[in-house]
Amino acid sequence: MEKHLFLGDEAIAQAAIDAGMSGVYAYPGTPSTEITEYIQNSATAKQLGIHSNWSSNEKTALETALGMCYAGKRALCCMKHVGLNVAADCFMNASMTGIHGGMIIITADDPSMHSSQNEQDNRVYGNFAMIPMLEPSNQQEAYDMVYDGFELSEKLGYPILLRITTRMAHSRSGVVTRPAKEQNGLSYPADGRQRFILLPALARKRYKTLLAAQEGFNTASEESVYNTYFDSPNKKLGIITTGIAFNYLSENFPNGFENPVLKICQYPLPKKQLIKLAEECDELLVIEEGYPVVEEQLKGFLGKGLIVHGRLDGTLPRDGELTPDLVGRALGKEVATYYTIPPVVEMRPPALCQGCGHRDLYDAMNEVLNEYKEPKVFGDIGCYTLGALAPFRAIDTCVDMGASITMGKGAADAGCFPAVSVIGDSTFTHSGMTGLLDCVNENTNMLLIISDNETTGMTGGQDSAGTGRLESICLGIGVEPAHLRSLIPLKKNYEEMKQLIREEIEYKGLSVIISRRECIQTLARKKKASKK
Repeated sequence: MEKHLFLGDEAIAQAAIDAGMSGVYAYPGTPSTEITEYIQNSATAKQLGIHSNWSSNEKTALETALGMCYAGKRALCCMKHVGLNVAADCFMNASMTGIHGGMIIITADDPSMHSSQNEQDNRVYGNFAMIPMLEPSNQQEAYDMVYDGFELSEKLGYPILLRITTRMAHSRSGVVTRPAKEQNGLSYPADGRQRFILLPALARKRYKTLLAAQEGFNTASEESVYNTYFDSPNKKLGIITTGIAFNYLSENFPNGFENPVLKICQYPLPKKQLIKLAEECDELLVIEEGYPVVEEQLKGFLGKGLIVHGRLDGTLPRDGELTPDLVGRALGKEVATYYTIPPVVEMRPPALCQGCGHRDLYDAMNEVLNEYKEPKVFGDIGCYTLGALAPFRAIDTCVDMGASITMGKGAADAGCFPAVSVIGDSTFTHSGMTGLLDCVNENTNMLLIISDNETTGMTGGQDSAGTGRLESICLGIGVEPAHLRSLIPLKKNYEEMKQLIREEIEYKGLSVIISRRECIQTLARKKKASKK
């Protein structure tokens, strides 16, 4: 029993190690990245032989974790919220097969979109898959939920979705750890072929099994220590709060709650406690971070006459993160503003690092594209996405990982010329390779530029699955060797870069250029480490 000052991500990682996990599978994605990095840097995890290498994407991560659980061992799978979109095929079907060894799936949601293209609330996914969910309100709960969650997963026979948000992931608090458990031995499900082969005849049976399991999930939620009812004599308003939002509520009541409060951190919703609160109080206020998930469900089973306030009726804003001040105003409190942010510290847009190879690539590409009437550049997700901002303004689209190639193909199919797609090396191996195969199959008239900085730069410099093998991958997919070319993005090569880009734009078919120069941040770290 030791006390540590942990980030939420670190608390989750240490809990998984202590709980007897045998492997963590993930693709880097803020705000979940530090979970896997903590395990990778843990001497204990190395000693125990815990698998912790990065996966190519979230789909491969979740499928591999499911394979480890099939073999009887405990596995953790981590991703940011949009990563679950990539893993959704396996995620939905894992709720049908269930698990053998314990499995916890971490979804790190990003309200207010600090580093994301949307702020989806993956509790919706948990309801969609009909599996149990946990949502910690502090770092200690995050630790305890993971430590006990593997056992709960094995007891119920299903994966558990644990939802955190950016503030939980990246804030620190004291955490008391618990004794380490041994890893599970190798074993296999006795009914494996009946559960893990989802042919329609078998899948129909598994779906009935999932439906029958809901009663057990509900009982576990009703009895959970994480769902707590705080009584109070003032029954005019009952308050329901979830996860980290419980803290924002607590800050408005430093001397104790003045109304009945139901804190929900385990799902499905504890209906008995909700009905008790609804019957005792005149009105309800729902305070939850993210979508109005609880608020919408309440209106479905508590009756039409109940007055429910929250995000849907404008008592709380529909978008963005909650704050103690927003919650205070929703409670009718006077919230004083003591200061405003002076202009000198207001948010400024991020920028590519000085000396970054992406800069030289965009300069050369822009100059060539200025020779054409209506060029379009389809971008992707990585630090190179900053090329959409001034001074480059080099990118016209950025939707989701891998979409640069497929959107570029669609535009080229529509007659757009020149159609140029820009993708990073890590994003290419994450979800770009299949799109490139579509382009190869039709010899699409477009140029793909893979901007290879030999790392996963946007999330801090993790290993990239394509390092040292991008040419081999492209050739294996079927790119013509004569139109698979490479360049080094440096000022001294500027004219050569422009000529190469111009030549491949003019080729009436598919061209791929690999622009390769190591990220200056990872290079600097390597040089610093070599001097020690």
